[in-house]
Amino acid sequence: MNLLAKIPRIAAYIYRHTYKNNDFIDPNEDLDWAGNYAHMMGYDEFEVRECIRGYLSIHCDHEGGNVSAHTCHLVGSALADPYLSYAAALNGLAGPLHGLANQEVLRFLLKMREEVGDKPSDEKIKEYVLNTLAEGKVVPGYGHAVLRHTDPRFLH
Repeated sequence: MNLLAKIPRIAAYIYRHTYKNNDFIDPNEDLDWAGNYAHMMGYDEFEVRECIRGYLSIHCDHEGGNVSAHTCHLVGSALADPYLSYAAALNGLAGPLHGLANQEVLRFLLKMREEVGDKPSDEKIKEYVLNTLAEGKVVPGYGHAVLRHTDPRFLH
């Protein structure tokens, strides 16, 4: 739990180091995990916090069927230190078939924003997605196999 609690701060530090000249923002203990992550990146608008919350719901919820979760479980089953198990899982993200998935989603969202603007209506988003599918392209983030039950992340 200690490690999970530190992830937003570490990720926000990397973001602020890379894109904001090391201008770090202290955490706000009044915010939840996702809201605090958005805050430390420099985004305090409610809509951005909700977007980050949705993004994290979609991309962090992997119980064991992918490379990183499986690697974490495998290394942990040898009674390795939890931090080493987590590090192994992060290394599993290095390959393009697993780790690149988040980047593909981000590229898709940035391209969509270029075409429909910063605050598109639900109808504009629906039209963009339907056009993408009609062109034979995929909508990244929904590439998991069809399961017996709808993936709860889809509903989110």
